[in-house]
Amino acid sequence: MDNLFVEATDVTPNVEFSKVSGTFKIIGKSLPEDVKNFYTPIIQWFDLYSSQPNPETTLFLHFEYFNTASSKMILILLNKLREIHKKGFRVLVIWSYPPQDAEIEEAGEEFEELLNIPFQFLAKE
Repeated sequence: MDNLFVEATDVTPNVEFSKVSGTFKIIGKSLPEDVKNFYTPIIQWFDLYSSQPNPETTLFLHFEYFNTASSKMILILLNKLREIHKKGFRVLVIWSYPPQDAEIEEAGEEFEELLNIPFQFLAKE
């Protein structure tokens, strides 16, 4: 399975998914004009990974900002991670957010409560 890498733009985050390491990162701003066009390949890659996941999967999310449409796509991705967890695999979401950004921190807390999978919160520049 090939790694997935998408370079950040002014309106889309950097994406680095590595099957070998089991570590997946999405970092930056997420407010693409066509959110489905941006996130569909990411979700499809994760679907493929889900069919044979590593024993441990860590999803590192650090958003400076994301819009409502992106939030829905993030939820879809996190639901895929929850399905891996339900199969008995270890998963962890590291939800990183800019210090003093209560909105992004609270969004992560809402995802954690909704999905009931392990989250770790990290205030980070």
